[in-house]
Amino acid sequence: MSAFLDYLRVECGLADNTRKAYRRDLRRFVDYLASEGAGKLGALSVRHVEGFLRRCRARKLAVTSAARALAAVRMFCRFLVLQGALRQDVSASIDAPKKWSRLPTVLDPAAVERLLSAPQVGEDTFALRDRAILTLLYATGIRASELTVLKLRSVNFNLGVIRVMGKGAKERIVPVADRALSAVREYVEGGRGRADAEELLLSRTGRALGREQVFRIIRKYVVRAGLRGKVSPHTLRHCFATQLLAHGADLRSVQEMLGHADISTTQIYTHVDASRLKSIHRKFHPRG
Repeated sequence: MSAFLDYLRVECGLADNTRKAYRRDLRRFVDYLASEGAGKLGALSVRHVEGFLRRCRARKLAVTSAARALAAVRMFCRFLVLQGALRQDVSASIDAPKKWSRLPTVLDPAAVERLLSAPQVGEDTFALRDRAILTLLYATGIRASELTVLKLRSVNFNLGVIRVMGKGAKERIVPVADRALSAVREYVEGGRGRADAEELLLSRTGRALGREQVFRIIRKYVVRAGLRGKVSPHTLRHCFATQLLAHGADLRSVQEMLGHADISTTQIYTHVDASRLKSIHRKFHPRG
């Protein structure tokens, strides 16, 4: 297992969070093999991989989680082939579960505005920082994991862009709306604290914020704004992409800004907007 994880980091350049997820998935796979009395890894077969997917389905694993689990098994099988421990990739012929069986949740503009306005100076100790977090997530569509490693030097106030380090250590440049830049500037000048820290967003102790802390911050203001449902940093990423496409942005540009390796992942947002239009049509169109 450790050799495979090193392979994911060194040879494949996968991000820490992805490697951790793959490790959990492989542990499930190994546990399944043990429960089936499977012998050596060299004896792996298509039947074992299919059985593992059926186990995932039986345990009601989300479609995206099952697809990721299969991706982890595929990477593992390829690694075994490279190491000479397996004659052929037994996972190659297995189709992944259909992704995005459910459309991502998006907020309407009024709900987004309530959320962005929720941090209040005088009421919240870290209001300037939290407002910068919310506006950056919505204005750029970056992931929470990308937000937490954002450096102060990565923000170019003159050009109105940020330099983002995405999955697989791939760097991309993302434009930032004026409102978000203003919120970041106000935070840097008035509420950031440590001037010598490299990271843009700092915790109460002056250290870089963690991903879990960002989730808690978002949840705090979701409750205050009176929003229902499961709203996370990824929800604001969905809102960012949907709004861009709704206002005429081309799919390739949105793909680049989101840092998606495959444009099929970005295409879901065209379905989200189409779904919204259909609901409006059903609500307001007179029935003959």
